[in-house]
Amino acid sequence: MPTINLDQLTLYRAETFRLSPVKRITTPEAALEWVNRRGFAYFWPIKGVDFPSLWTAVAGERMVADAHDDPGHITWGWKDSALGKREWYYAKILRRKATMISLEIAPYFYALSDNYGSPEEDHIIAYQAGRLTVEAKQIYEAILEKGPLHTLDLRREARLTSKGSDSVFNRALEVLQAGFKILPVGVAEAGAWRYAFIYDLAARHYPDLPEKARAIGEAEARNRLLELYFASVGAAQLRDVTRLFGWGNELTVRALKRLLNGGQVTGGANWPEKAGEWYALSSLIGQGA
Repeated sequence: MPTINLDQLTLYRAETFRLSPVKRITTPEAALEWVNRRGFAYFWPIKGVDFPSLWTAVAGERMVADAHDDPGHITWGWKDSALGKREWYYAKILRRKATMISLEIAPYFYALSDNYGSPEEDHIIAYQAGRLTVEAKQIYEAILEKGPLHTLDLRREARLTSKGSDSVFNRALEVLQAGFKILPVGVAEAGAWRYAFIYDLAARHYPDLPEKARAIGEAEARNRLLELYFASVGAAQLRDVTRLFGWGNELTVRALKRLLNGGQVTGGANWPEKAGEWYALSSLIGQGA
């Protein structure tokens, strides 16, 4: 059985995750360059998920600090100031968590969504197929009709202002973001905290996104995203891939087989002291560490 060289994997992730203090990201320009190089990354580290995040690349491998004046929270300002500038695609995507995607790679994600290039109709098709709730439909149609709206105005326009609708509203926002239907494009000084995201339609904010995605087949899209995923993490199990992308077991296995056939990744690998079979970059396969 092929064995993952743990020393090499540790060094590899230290580079891609930017774990070394001398490799830390210190400017918004470097953050953009890093996201473009990775293709996609989390904004915050997610518990139980081994994947690069901007927080870790800036603040190191530690928990997100509660203190608002922690130096690591400079990432919050970078993210907010970039909203609307079309530097990257930012929304709750992977596992419905805050995700940053390079503009080059965003069409590959969009190609796997249930959007077909008609922002006026796609949400109706999704609703009729049971993929959108009535609340998500109301939110989408409010933005479609009124233009970009911050969350307070959006709740009013979508008729979701009761206290009992808080969780329903927030879940609908997440579903719409994960489906590449809406995304935050700015921040408004609204509400008790004087801070509210402004949302717009993804296809309106990035009008070339549907057309770019149209030329990408599903197999090609999954292959590209998996290549970037393994280029970031080095090694993963099947369950890690399915949980992150949400493709389902059959589609994920099929995509992984194509990657194995290309030779970049080796399957059936052993991670010393960890159970199960792993997929790993072929360059990280050795005799163990």
